Amino acid sequence: MPGTGAAGRLEAGAAGAQRAAEATGAAGLVWLCVAVPLVSAGILLVAGRAADRWGHLLAVAASAVSLAVGTAVLVQLLGLPGGARVLDARVYHWIGAGGLSVDVGMRVDPLSVTFVMLVTFVGTLIHVYSVGYMAHDPARRRFFAYLNFFVASMLLLVLGDSYLVMFVGWEGVGLASYLLISFWNQVPANAAAGKKAFVMNRVGDVGLILAMMAMVAHFGSVDFDRVLPEASGASTAVLTAVGVLLLVGACGKSAQFPLQAWLGDAMAGPTPVSALIHAATMVTAGVYLMVRSGAIYAGTAAAQLVVAVVGAITLVFGAVVGAAKDDMKKVLAASTMSQIGYMTLAAGLGPAGAAFAIFHLVTHGFFKANMFLGAGSVMHAMDDEVDMRGFGGLRAFLPITWITFLFGYLAIIGFPLLSGYFSKDRIIEAAFTGQGVKPWVFGSLAMAVAGLTAFYMSRLYFMIFHGERRFPTAGKGARHPHEAPASMYVPQIVLAVGSAVLGLALNAVGFVGWLEPVVGRAAHGEPVLPVPVITGGTLVLVAAGVAVAWRMYAAGEVPATAPRANALVRAARRDLYQDAFNENAVMKPGIVLTGAVAALDAHVVDGAAEGVASGTAGAGRLLVRLQNGYARSYAGYMIAGVVVALIVALGTRL
Repeated sequence: MPGTGAAGRLEAGAAGAQRAAEATGAAGLVWLCVAVPLVSAGILLVAGRAADRWGHLLAVAASAVSLAVGTAVLVQLLGLPGGARVLDARVYHWIGAGGLSVDVGMRVDPLSVTFVMLVTFVGTLIHVYSVGYMAHDPARRRFFAYLNFFVASMLLLVLGDSYLVMFVGWEGVGLASYLLISFWNQVPANAAAGKKAFVMNRVGDVGLILAMMAMVAHFGSVDFDRVLPEASGASTAVLTAVGVLLLVGACGKSAQFPLQAWLGDAMAGPTPVSALIHAATMVTAGVYLMVRSGAIYAGTAAAQLVVAVVGAITLVFGAVVGAAKDDMKKVLAASTMSQIGYMTLAAGLGPAGAAFAIFHLVTHGFFKANMFLGAGSVMHAMDDEVDMRGFGGLRAFLPITWITFLFGYLAIIGFPLLSGYFSKDRIIEAAFTGQGVKPWVFGSLAMAVAGLTAFYMSRLYFMIFHGERRFPTAGKGARHPHEAPASMYVPQIVLAVGSAVLGLALNAVGFVGWLEPVVGRAAHGEPVLPVPVITGGTLVLVAAGVAVAWRMYAAGEVPATAPRANALVRAARRDLYQDAFNENAVMKPGIVLTGAVAALDAHVVDGAAEGVASGTAGAGRLLVRLQNGYARSYAGYMIAGVVVALIVALGTRL
């Protein structure tokens, strides 16, 4: 494990609560990062088929421009003293209602710029990859429009200087994910997957909306410059409520327990979409939200504990599911769920883990994008097949994909000196830091899942690239795997290099120190176990996971169909029955409740209103018949009235 006391606590202090100065220079133009891809998306959608020939080039250029602007802002920020690296670029005044005032502004600080660089760099590579991957799709222009919109929304999310501006980007990401996951909506399952992701994210969004309402009620604002500095003066009850509500929003967007069921189905979209969602955009938004809100969580141990527990459950959940899947994209999706669980756990450790959560988020963005694009190359070579049991021995046919995927695989399992070793292992070390039983529980789970991650990722790698070939190359159903074009494998090479060296580079330049203006200053804290023991134990478990997977899936014979298994494996193949649980615990009762409300509305509310109307109409029809214009009828009515009056009078006398 690099460094001493790397997983020590970070002082809560003013973490995330530093007020911003006015942005000038490149930072004052940071809004172009959002505007350029957003305008590009609009042009592609409005131009229609006229943009089919050049639309993909415009989309790639727009993403590259955002990367260039982001790089200029990064250079400017690096030239400032650490304490001056929090800037705001005001764009225009948006809302003025009573005491509430909201500007559209961009927050430029180490956290937001880190995300800008990740989103634009990885996003641009995914755009380039998509040029080859979507080359023969007749709707390619629309695909690139959605891709640009996705990038613009994510950049607005991380650059917004208030929770409300961030929320606009938050919802934009949700819309873009729906459009891209269900892009091939001529297949009903793909359309259903998009709707599932959209609905589950809206459930999480309710939490974020309620959190903003609580902020307005207590702080009178949703601006970072108002809410975060004043959080230290708020009551624990208020901070706990806001912190838990923010977590609900983060669970929906980052596919954390119990709102994680949509992530596996999101594989229905084109593979570059999966890479963008899982590596650089959507699922990282929840981690950003919690780290950005560090000043709120610093004042509530209860909310911190809930965040850590959710992260611990999810990292185990995702690893168990990933170990049982045969669909390579769903294995990678489960892996993302688990890795984001590591980040959520780190964020829940308070200032002790926030910087390490972002460290792992950045390295994960590279090696996960690398592996998703590698999976896309395998699909390109195998006629869109995703069942790993029908692969084997592909390294002989796809040498570039094999070697680039190798670096991503080694990085995620924490192979020494590769990116995951410098980021995930720091989270494990941080999980062992603290008082009482918590470090033993969280640390042990984090370490055990490292071994399980090594097993299921090795299983994935060996089943695809090693062992005996399990597909025909001649005759009926023959496959002729071949390497993808340069537009696809060059981005994989770049990401493979990042998977190998990025963790080492960020560790060397002091990435944790770079984040200090947002998360606070690092302070020494000793884990409950010596660091060499944690490091050694983790590596032993990783080696054991790789060895077991090698024996089962590389040296041994892989059955063409999934064999019978124990109850846990059967449950994991069905995502631990998460869909069945949601259907029986939420959907079916919801349908019954909706039916009851509809019946109440139809028979009671509408029935009462319609009854009054029918009675009035009936009385009117009766009165119409009485008004017939005949004098003898009116005389009869008068006589009847006199008789009734006499009867009443006599009755009252008796």
